[in-house]
Amino acid sequence: MGIRFILMVNKQGQTRLAQYYEWLTLEERRALEGEIVRKCLARTEQQCSFVEHRNYKIVYRRYASLFFLVGVDNDENELAILEFIHLLVETMDRHFGNVCELDIMFHLEKAHFMLEEMVMNGCVVETSKSNILAPIQLMDKTS
Repeated sequence: MGIRFILMVNKQGQTRLAQYYEWLTLEERRALEGEIVRKCLARTEQQCSFVEHRNYKIVYRRYASLFFLVGVDNDENELAILEFIHLLVETMDRHFGNVCELDIMFHLEKAHFMLEEMVMNGCVVETSKSNILAPIQLMDKTS
């Protein structure tokens, strides 16, 4: 299993979306998120986007006011995860039109649905933006 969790966090450190692919208690999740968010937000733009924390490798990237943080196994390819983050942002951009924090907050179920189309059990299974968005567009048409 590669991806352990995906977090979307604003500049103030508030979690806007959290998806876990391994079982952790709520207290463990809160503690982990707090530690990781503090560690990543404190870094400057000149520092690299990879951080090791506990038994995870954290790959993160900032887009406008949102930080996308992905926790992976230590043997996972960091550049592939950066590409995955970019694909996720491009897919959300295509659907929402320049995705922002409010889009995630008001359409949380769609953001989770996109992640569920892209990642299954911690493995990336879909990379085609059209295939990812097709079910969401069908749901939008019927509602």
